[in-house]
Amino acid sequence: MNDPLIIAGKTYASRLLVGTGKYRDFDETRAAVEASGAEIVTVAIRRTNIGQHAGEPSLLDYLPPSRYTYLPNTAGCYTAEDAVRTLRLARELLDGHALVKLEVLGDPQNLFPNMPETLKAAETLVREGFEVMVYCSDDPIQARMLEDIGCVAVMPLASIIGSGMGILNPWNLRLIIDKARVPVLVDAGVGTASDAAIAMELGCDAVLMNSAISHARNPVLMASAMKKAVQAGREAHLAGRMPRKLYMAEPSSPTEGLLTALAA
Repeated sequence: MNDPLIIAGKTYASRLLVGTGKYRDFDETRAAVEASGAEIVTVAIRRTNIGQHAGEPSLLDYLPPSRYTYLPNTAGCYTAEDAVRTLRLARELLDGHALVKLEVLGDPQNLFPNMPETLKAAETLVREGFEVMVYCSDDPIQARMLEDIGCVAVMPLASIIGSGMGILNPWNLRLIIDKARVPVLVDAGVGTASDAAIAMELGCDAVLMNSAISHARNPVLMASAMKKAVQAGREAHLAGRMPRKLYMAEPSSPTEGLLTALAA
């Protein structure tokens, strides 16, 4: 905990947040989450049972809230009203839980966020006492507006949800990171471990992913790889990379003090 992630006043050792959907079953979900080292797990209220379907297997039995921080999200919502209603249900199911992930989608094919509806939902949720982490476009102006509303973290997409295309616009992410006063997390588009490392090297506070792990041939092994990538990327960011140079190549060993070969 020498370099903790702090969200809404709570500290976490892991900077990797993982989703709980799209796995073969709850056993695989648990194994992947454990391998990832994540402490925050997202759950789509509309798709995953956390008590709203009595008599069916519940994720709570496999990932106990006493061990993990749940981050209920509004996946599948296309209006502010729908998203707010979904998170009110989540708060009821999780005994007053306030930390949530807001996403309001604009198109069922590309799953880009509908930012006007996202802003509207964020205002309502913050007013009602929710601690809102919000999926958003990689627009620094929109990110600042969400921060000003009172969201506890902004989560710009790296590329389309589930695409695995990686970070397509690192410059916009840097603009958001450089101005943000709350944690910035890459959300959506990570495909493999190097994508996660790049996000952290750019200065993101954390990375959230689901498909990159659940759709891997070996989800548990990929979860372990993502854990290492996030850690390595964070350490590289803190260490500070060497300057980029087109020319002026320098030898890796010092040249001063070398002995001159004697002529025969």
